[in-house]
This record gives sequence, C-alpha cells and structure tokens, in this order.
Amino acid sequence: MKSLEQKIGKLLAEKNLTLAIAESCTGGLLSHMITNAPGSSAYFDSAVICYSPESKVRLLGLSEKLISKYSTVSPETAKAMARAVKKLRNVKIGLAVTGIAGPDSKENKPVGLVYIALSYGKLTYAGEFRFKGDREEIKKQASMAAIEFLWKHLKV
Repeated sequence: MKSLEQKIGKLLAEKNLTLAIAESCTGGLLSHMITNAPGSSAYFDSAVICYSPESKVRLLGLSEKLISKYSTVSPETAKAMARAVKKLRNVKIGLAVTGIAGPDSKENKPVGLVYIALSYGKLTYAGEFRFKGDREEIKKQASMAAIEFLWKHLKV
C-alpha cells in the first residue's frame, strides 16, 4: 500500500505539476515528508523555511504591511506565502504552513492554531486547523494536515 505522500507524488508526476513549499511552524518537516516519497525530485522543486516574520519578508517578499495588519499566523499570510513561493520558484503549486507550535502562545493566538494554504493556477485556498499536543506533535499534525490538504485539492 502506498503512503499518501507517494500517491500525491504519482498524481503530481502524471499531471506534470511541480511543487514548492513555504514552511513556518513545521520548520522543514513537511518538505521532509514530501521528499520521503521515491522519485520526488520529479515534482518537488524546493522549500523556503521562513520561521521569523523578517524571513517571510526577506525570503518570500511578503509585505511588512500585510504581516502587521494580519499577523504571521493568519489565512491572509498563509495565502500570501503560498502565492509567493509559487511565483518565486516558478512552479505550478505553492503550499504554505504557518502557525503556533508552542509551547507559548504568540500574538494573542493559541498554541496549535495553524493555517495551511495552497496556490494553484489563479486560485489560492486556505484552511484553519487546531491541533493539540506538545510542540513536536503539533508540527507532525500540521505537516500531515498540509499533505491531506494538498491531496484534497489535487483530487478536485
């Protein structure tokens, strides 16, 4: 039986689609999971790990105004990250994750709050997720949710 990452890889390869990821709270774990699938170099371009607000501006080109208006953990920022990494890497799909892995809350937002966004073609979708557990568990849950989010939107 194939893993979901392998099924996604097969689908991306069949559709000749390429993927780049912008990760914040998952710190590279999502890219690690995607690249665990054999043959992932056929569709996975790269990832930008942008943990700090400054790196979201410097590496992805997000506006400081957007971050100060909506915060780093918001659907607006997640969507901007997905669009930015897609454009920056000139790929078909941009996937982004931003959230609060803990142990402390941030920006008056609770630990476990995560936004995942996907930009494909002219459309960009974002979803809100709430996870429980310690920091490592939240990172794993957020990464798996991003994979499922990608799968769901690829199947549409």
